[in-house]
Amino acid sequence: MESQAELLVSKDLLSDLERRFFWWEPVGSHPRSPERILAQAMSFAGFDEIVKLETELGPDVLADVMVSAQPGWIDARSWEFWRGRLMRATGRAIPPEAPARSFDVGAV
Repeated sequence: MESQAELLVSKDLLSDLERRFFWWEPVGSHPRSPERILAQAMSFAGFDEIVKLETELGPDVLADVMVSAQPGWIDARSWEFWRGRLMRATGRAIPPEAPARSFDVGAV
């Protein structure tokens, strides 16, 4: 089943974002998901690109990317920026902090 991002984001936009915001090859044989590409763009985009993302995708798609983001996809500074912007635009609750990696494998 395709995600909302896959349905609403043009292949050209995703290709352009991936080319600009990823400087390493994908791990394994699977391509990056649209959500992963958008999350990376949300972390590194300049203001003009932010406006383009909001205009082309809308705040609901971007909020979906945030709430489905994996640890490390969006840095804390970008999370706070987008969280305030998208909560205001959508009225949706977005967690106050980005998902964090857990390195304490002994904790249960």
